[in-house]
Amino acid sequence: MPKRSSSLAGRLMAAQLLVIGAGGISLVVAATLIAPRQFRTHLALAGENAPEVTKHAEAAFSSAFSASLAVALVAALTTAAVVSWFLVRQVTRPVEELARAADSIAAGEYRVAVPSAGLGSELGRLSDAFIHMTGRLSDADAARSRLLADLAHELRTPLATLEAYIDGMEDGVVPEDAASWSTMRGQVARLHRLATDLREVASAEEHTLVSALRPTSVDEVCDAAIASARPRYQAGGVALTFVGPARMPEVLADAGRLHQVLVNLLDNALRHTADGGHVELRAGVVGSRVRLALSDDGEGIPRDQLDAVFERFHRVDPARVVADGGSGLGLTIARAIVADHGGTLVADSDGPGHGATFTIELPAAP
Repeated sequence: MPKRSSSLAGRLMAAQLLVIGAGGISLVVAATLIAPRQFRTHLALAGENAPEVTKHAEAAFSSAFSASLAVALVAALTTAAVVSWFLVRQVTRPVEELARAADSIAAGEYRVAVPSAGLGSELGRLSDAFIHMTGRLSDADAARSRLLADLAHELRTPLATLEAYIDGMEDGVVPEDAASWSTMRGQVARLHRLATDLREVASAEEHTLVSALRPTSVDEVCDAAIASARPRYQAGGVALTFVGPARMPEVLADAGRLHQVLVNLLDNALRHTADGGHVELRAGVVGSRVRLALSDDGEGIPRDQLDAVFERFHRVDPARVVADGGSGLGLTIARAIVADHGGTLVADSDGPGHGATFTIELPAAP
């Protein structure tokens, strides 16, 4: 183990004492060399040349000067030492507390008392930055724990289904027919989709999903997204329409990622809209921003869950986890992509049974 160096307080105090000592010695030497000569010069200028008077006056001056200098030095050194000790404590105390807090954080304890600002704006900024870092680390650790718990829950259902089918086939209870193989392939596809979405969520949190932003035609992105989703809508018996002006302003966007957002929203609307329902994508301009609103007349969302639907693995109805086949990450990824474009994605609904609307707003390209 490397030898621990002396404390910051000890070093600062030693440096202060060295400066004080050097100043005191310099004062004594300068006063001893200069003051007597100046006194004799002034006696001569006053016309006092008697040896005995001069000797007595110099002795009196030397005695008084030495006593005054000693008292002044003691007072000055004591005051300087006290002030230096106070300043050293003011500087080192928050540093020591930050060091203890850092040790606690390194041990995995994020709920630590971070010291307030010390002497000077620099220590204040250090303290504020440390508090911000502690909060971010705590949030990241909580998010990691929550993600692991959610992931374990999401993996349990497809793995249990695969295990049940494999055991049933081995025991001869489940027939090895096309329906069984189709169910198993569906669960494998769900696991694959979950792994892909998890990778994209991680990239979204690191802000690496969106590449270079270029002027992009909103009309073309909307047309492409609707064209890719229309076969699924036709198979599900849900009508899909697009309403917008003849020509929309361009936006600075990664066209592929913006297309992914719309596809995710369209798939989400289809999963929550019954046969015979209707989904509408409406485009428009609000000030300097482009607005895309996707509305459905499906299941709707409770008012207290309008923001929670964008959280990882959140489902309004947990019972749909098997039926809808989604990974529970589509809306999370969609909001992260929109945010990286400088836009917003919000949900609105009048409650269960009244449908829902997801609204994207993006800044129009200059």
